[in-house]
Amino acid sequence: MALYKIISEQQFPVSSDDEVFNVVPDFPNMKLTMNDFEPEFAHPEPGEHTDFYTEEFVATENSQGVIVNSFCELEPEFLDYWNREALPRAWCIGPLGLPSGKKALLEQNRHPIWIEWLDEMSEMNKPVLYVAFGSVTDITTEQFREIAIVLENSREHFLWVLRLPSIDRDEFMIEFEERVKGRGLLVKNQWVDQVGILSSLNMSHCGWNSVLESICESVPMLGFPITADQHLNARMVEEYFGIGVKVVTRTGSVRGFFGSECIEKKVKELMRVEGEKCKEIRKNVKKLSEKARNAMEVGGSSWHTLNLLIDEVICGKKN
Repeated sequence: MALYKIISEQQFPVSSDDEVFNVVPDFPNMKLTMNDFEPEFAHPEPGEHTDFYTEEFVATENSQGVIVNSFCELEPEFLDYWNREALPRAWCIGPLGLPSGKKALLEQNRHPIWIEWLDEMSEMNKPVLYVAFGSVTDITTEQFREIAIVLENSREHFLWVLRLPSIDRDEFMIEFEERVKGRGLLVKNQWVDQVGILSSLNMSHCGWNSVLESICESVPMLGFPITADQHLNARMVEEYFGIGVKVVTRTGSVRGFFGSECIEKKVKELMRVEGEKCKEIRKNVKKLSEKARNAMEVGGSSWHTLNLLIDEVICGKKN
């Protein structure tokens, strides 16, 4: 929210939407492009969107606080900056999706086919690429086909949660599913509780919940941002957290059509376990996973923050 407000209030001397600039002077390593923001923020014009976001900013500033699904150790510089320079105070009480979804399913005696398939892959010591793009996916059929080409050519095992109403009528995808049978599993137009079933690598749209779930499960991310805050999240995943990489187009842009070769390059980069970059990413995400779990323990930072929040809201104590 703070970054969106800053970008909407300032003009930056860039020659293109893909030129890198430093958006916050206090963060010398926080480099962004205009394409990391939605068009209404990158090129604001008076109108419905401007009015709506202005009202949102004002309402937020006038509220008593912002409850954030994050934890202090994940983004301390940003949290400190917000609480120093912005209003109201931000309270990090997460990650709220920490419990294992797989364990919950097993306790309910529910054994979806993808759980059984993942267990088989685990028994054979086969790393699995988990591919999902959230509940609301705005991806063209052509882009889905490029992703399918990558998954087939990669020779990696994968679980793809695919929400595409026309998939059962798309000849290309029907043939693709047949060719990868045994190595890849497509879960079509069904809801999947991905917490706890994440495997070796998560190819994701980088919605914030997905980012936190990957961190909690110590799973590196391949960012495939689509809309909203996902481009910012993907840049944070790669450049600030150091727990993954993001896909870019042939021209280096974070927006547009992603050819199969662009995606394949990043998949190979993260699935190459012996690679130095991959080792560093896996080490980073493991450290953050431990910090996330410690934050939610009794006496952890999120536990402590929640107690302070309760004291302030219910007891009127200022901290």
